Amino acid sequence: MIESKNFERIAGTFPLLRLANSELGVEFARQASLVRIPAKRDVMAVGDRAEAIPLLVSGQVRVYMLGESGREITLYRFNRGECCVLSADAIIGQRLFPAIAHVEEESEMVLIPALAFNEWLARHETWRGFVFDALSRRLANVMLILEEVAFQRMDMRVATLLLARADASNPILLTHQEIANELGSSREVVSRILEDFRSRGLITLARSSIVITSPQRLATSTGL
Repeated sequence: MIESKNFERIAGTFPLLRLANSELGVEFARQASLVRIPAKRDVMAVGDRAEAIPLLVSGQVRVYMLGESGREITLYRFNRGECCVLSADAIIGQRLFPAIAHVEEESEMVLIPALAFNEWLARHETWRGFVFDALSRRLANVMLILEEVAFQRMDMRVATLLLARADASNPILLTHQEIANELGSSREVVSRILEDFRSRGLITLARSSIVITSPQRLATSTGL
């Protein structure tokens, strides 16, 4: 159950609760639960049954797949104001969770039980619109990842990742292995690409961090 003071705070993160009719609001407060999850913890693994869908009030969760070779590839992250669409898909299709959900930053999340989730889809247009919009946007994102993996050179993918992260922080606090995990590659391949960037004066490398010395040159030199 969600207390009234927390409901108001959650509604500030999820506008659908402001738009919803009073019936959905009452059911949400009665059936949802608010939990806090520490960082560096897996909350879902391959083959788990999705008993609830999480809505993130704060923090960040990475959803990724692990191949037989041990390589990882990030499917998506969900942040404040977003839900885990693979959990939604697993509940709707009565399937097991197909990936791993890892809490990267301490997170506060609202858990909606699977039964309530399905009932609200059938009865509440506002909830249905929220879920289907999230599924649509995430599908477009996953399609972009598939396109990059299939058709884009790895140096371009590394450069794209670095430039995106540099918008928030330069130096970029990423190890070679973390970049490889993000892109579904190997550390050796990523290290060769980064060393090439360094030799061309595009970046400087330090322990667990990377500085882009010329974002424009990095973009143009890799054909972005």
